[in-house]
Amino acid sequence: MKTNEEQQVHIEDKSIALENVDPGVNRKIMAYDDHLMLVKVFFDQGGVGSLHSHPHSQITHIESGVFEVEIDAVKKVLKAGDAFYIPPHALHGAICLEKGVLIDVFSPMREDFIK
Repeated sequence: MKTNEEQQVHIEDKSIALENVDPGVNRKIMAYDDHLMLVKVFFDQGGVGSLHSHPHSQITHIESGVFEVEIDAVKKVLKAGDAFYIPPHALHGAICLEKGVLIDVFSPMREDFIK
């Protein structure tokens, strides 16, 4: 975990490495502290965020693209400019219908994302 001295307050996208998560899905962990985390997730068309759950609250903004989002067995097609909320422990996932980027915010931070 980063200390306050190590934590960046001005984050430049170009300085953060892209991490492959699954075929057609890559992410950048932009910033975090113990209470909050911001992650950019890049999807190729057809990329899948498999159904999963976690104890964190999550809000996601669709920066670009079109996604079929499933939350607790309810599916909805959302596009750039839309957002969705995922309560703790809700089963959720997404299929990318048109190449795009999701901006995920987690509270508290996802310790499982930090290696």
